[in-house]
Amino acid sequence: MLKTTLDKWGRLTAEQRQAIDFTQSKWALTQKLQSFCEENEVTLTRLAELEMIHVIENPNQGMWYTFQLLDPEDDAQSLELSEFKQQFKCHLSELLRQVSVKIKKHTDEAVWIRIAWGGSFSKPNHLKPTYVVHHLQTPYFFVRNLTSKLKPLLSQALTLATRHQGVKEANLSGRNLASIRDLLMRQYQHVFPTKYPSPHDEEDQPVLNQHIEKEQGHVATHRRRMAREVFGDGTLPQLQSAVYKLDTKFKDPSNRTMTEREDTFKCVVKFSSTNLLESLRSCASSGIASAPVTPLLSSIPLKGRNYFVVTDNTPGPSSQRH
Repeated sequence: MLKTTLDKWGRLTAEQRQAIDFTQSKWALTQKLQSFCEENEVTLTRLAELEMIHVIENPNQGMWYTFQLLDPEDDAQSLELSEFKQQFKCHLSELLRQVSVKIKKHTDEAVWIRIAWGGSFSKPNHLKPTYVVHHLQTPYFFVRNLTSKLKPLLSQALTLATRHQGVKEANLSGRNLASIRDLLMRQYQHVFPTKYPSPHDEEDQPVLNQHIEKEQGHVATHRRRMAREVFGDGTLPQLQSAVYKLDTKFKDPSNRTMTEREDTFKCVVKFSSTNLLESLRSCASSGIASAPVTPLLSSIPLKGRNYFVVTDNTPGPSSQRH
């Protein structure tokens, strides 16, 4: 992987690349690369290019969070890359003087932004950069490694550079950048079974014997059908978690102590998996989860989000009527 990245980087000579033994330990390999960079007088900015190439080629090695731009101006759709780069760097530099920004357009038309943040009296820290991925003419951007302190600065710079009026969190996160992008931009399509039997139908036929009643086979078939009606029959986007924040009144006539409390009952429920949607479909099909699938779980692919707030459905502020 490193050999391919160094070839794309193009800052080492052919002789230097041939002299590198990629079977060495990480420490020895680092020392060799460092000596070549010193020999070629490669600057820190050039080294940042090497890291950026690696991150673009391997985007699923960190957690991505999504944001949505709001209220576009009339000319937002006509924004070009050159103008966006100039405006973003200009606005971010006005908000924070010590900052290093590098912008690169990928082959899939995505604009990748690498930001090394500095402080009032400190130079940009290139060891902990923030990465932003944005498709021009869309209201979404994806962020990795951003602290809450720096979030307002990035949001303001992106809002101004893209000609929008505001920004909000899209309540979707994950390690697989392509999956959360497809869900958020509605590029993911459910693939439902046709009227003809699919390979899954043939594989899922229950094996009956004299000890298993026919009714049990009908129940199993019904579960699988309901699971496919919710999640489809094709490949599902890879999400790693779904978080539900509960903020409700406790309701139980047998427990007056809890029911009569003025404070709401709060807790957080989190589902985790290497492929959450596939796990939910499997649980529903096998009967581990009851059918029909609750809307709290089935709405993950439909709404393109994996963070939900569940509150009492009573009159009050809009934030309390979820």
